Amino acid sequence: MDNKQKALELGQKPVGKLLWQYALPAIVAMTASSLYNIIDRASIGQMVGPDAIAGLGITMPFMNLSAAFGAAVGVGASTCISVKLGQRDYETAQHLLGNTVTLNVIVGFLFMLVCMVFLDPILRFFGASDATLPYARQFMQIILAGNIITHMYFGMNAVLRAAGKPRHAMYATLFTVGMNIALVFAFVWWLRWGIRGAALATITSQTMAMCWQMWIFSNKKELLHLKRGIYRLKSELVRNIIAIGISPFLMQSTSCVIVIFMNNQFYRYGGDLAVGAYSIANSMVMALFMFVMGITQGMQPIVGYNYGARKFDRMFRCLWQSIAAATTILLIGWTFSMLFPIQIARVFATDPALVELSAHGLVLDMLVFFVVGSQAVITNFFQCIGKVKISIFLSLSRQLFMLLPLAYILPKFWQLDGVWYSMPASDMAAFLVTIPILLWYLRKIKAYEQPNHH
Repeated sequence: MDNKQKALELGQKPVGKLLWQYALPAIVAMTASSLYNIIDRASIGQMVGPDAIAGLGITMPFMNLSAAFGAAVGVGASTCISVKLGQRDYETAQHLLGNTVTLNVIVGFLFMLVCMVFLDPILRFFGASDATLPYARQFMQIILAGNIITHMYFGMNAVLRAAGKPRHAMYATLFTVGMNIALVFAFVWWLRWGIRGAALATITSQTMAMCWQMWIFSNKKELLHLKRGIYRLKSELVRNIIAIGISPFLMQSTSCVIVIFMNNQFYRYGGDLAVGAYSIANSMVMALFMFVMGITQGMQPIVGYNYGARKFDRMFRCLWQSIAAATTILLIGWTFSMLFPIQIARVFATDPALVELSAHGLVLDMLVFFVVGSQAVITNFFQCIGKVKISIFLSLSRQLFMLLPLAYILPKFWQLDGVWYSMPASDMAAFLVTIPILLWYLRKIKAYEQPNHH
């Protein structure tokens, strides 16, 4: 009874409290993982040198691409589960859990196989130079070897949140991050294993967390638990998972394309040093964006459930509160980045030229960063209620339709600065596209509700 009650509270408890209850663990988890990224990069930047941090920057698209496949399964499945719990269809939710496990194994294995075979050419394509290729290769060989585990870990965390266990999802992430940081110190600083040590730390900690997640889901008393007969893929369920998962997949893989293109543009206009500076500025941007991702993850089960239960007022209340929270957080981060860019850059690098370039880039990159929060929340909102086409259009508009052309055109006028300027310009443009679409949908829902009241 207790677990069904947990699912039902999504439709009853005050929205502000619920959002706090679900978003806070996700924010803590996300912040922790961005903290880990920062420590990882700082360790490699301080211990191994500027070429290594540029090499790590080259692997970012790889990590994004792997996460994209993970999100296609994890986010798709958890959204489907939220809606099914809202409709009280517990049997289908159970099968969705089993299918998530099977899909993660298949997708994780295939991704690893293809990437291992073509590793060097892929890294060259991502912008690796002769100086940075060895570092990028050493890092990716180990990350790819543990790819199935990474997928399963992220997928199960998303399902934990959908099943009304946001706290457990947070514990899993916090454990992974804590373990990761401890192992980075052991492997990189103490044993001097360099960039390989950082990769090994990542995979080892994810393996431990995944074992714990599986232990939770193997408990028969849970509303959703692993049992025989739920693992065989059902075409209808897989179709639903992929239909919803395609939006986050496209978002992540687009950001992978963007990072590849940007790495190449930075290399073209400023050499390896500029690639390193972009890697550093990007760490800061991602660290702040993780807060927003935490809010969108917290909002997802609430919006999905209330949409399934036709409680539109609660659904919209959750949306407005999420937008307010995301914007506030980014405003705080924006203020810090504008006031202390040099100090932020010094965390990652000791090389004076790299510090100066990174600080300058950070300020340009984040000129209008505070509008990104609402755009991300609204995009995610459409995904939560299954309006996949709108969600895909919005997620692609910021990166693909605006950033790519701008990053190609602006450097022709302002050289290296032009590459930096393309980021705030596309942030603003995407924001101006998103708001009218949301207002149109609001009017549509109001019109839909009108006849139902009479």
